[in-house]
Amino acid sequence: MNLKERNIELMKKFETMINTADKKLAEELIASDAQFYTPASPKPLYGGKGYLSVVHWMRSGFSDVQWHIKDMIANDDKVAVHWDLTGTHDGEFLEIAPTGKKISVSVMNFYYFNEQGKVINDIAAEGMIGILRGIGMM
Repeated sequence: MNLKERNIELMKKFETMINTADKKLAEELIASDAQFYTPASPKPLYGGKGYLSVVHWMRSGFSDVQWHIKDMIANDDKVAVHWDLTGTHDGEFLEIAPTGKKISVSVMNFYYFNEQGKVINDIAAEGMIGILRGIGMM
């Protein structure tokens, strides 16, 4: 299997990891020193535990949140993923009371891999506007 094929398979596992919040998969797929930046934290988050804290933050506002790969382009050290993010706004999110609205938002992320095949960076296109629009705040 070449690196491109490996990275595609890793992202399929990554999809399972974020939809199940599987700690073991997070440790397997994400480098411990990987830094992630998010509206959920003013400081960078690190490794699989840090990435899962973003998943849990999203679940606090959308208990049924799911990410589904719609499309993916890969090369030897990075993958671009077009996600469909769905969920129901049934908890407070960014200080916005639950609206009960269902969302379906298109999100784009770029994932970078180290030589060991672990995610070392995740650059997200701004999906927050789509989320806020989906719950009727924009």
